[in-house]
Amino acid sequence: MTLETLRKKVLFHNSVDVWIEYCSETEHDWNDTDGYGKFIKHLLDRNLNLKSFNLCAHESGDTQLDKKEFAEKLANLKQSNPKYATYTLRLNSEIIDAIRAFAH
Repeated sequence: MTLETLRKKVLFHNSVDVWIEYCSETEHDWNDTDGYGKFIKHLLDRNLNLKSFNLCAHESGDTQLDKKEFAEKLANLKQSNPKYATYTLRLNSEIIDAIRAFAH
């Protein structure tokens, strides 16, 4: 799946799913919490319209244990550093361009 395909599914997406799709396109490990933090910082630095969203592991929309564990790690890290927060975002052309401009 590509970011464009993900965009066609629903209007808004959580940042974890977007991160996983970005990593799939770029062949990077999506389980990297430090990489996720840098990704979120990159998007926030571009002043994109991101809305804070408390993603619980059971709300991740996926039954894969790895994804649930990743969401739990982010929730724990977020307590000490807001760059590990989760957000909702609308995948429009501007945001997709910003995502693809991220140098992992």
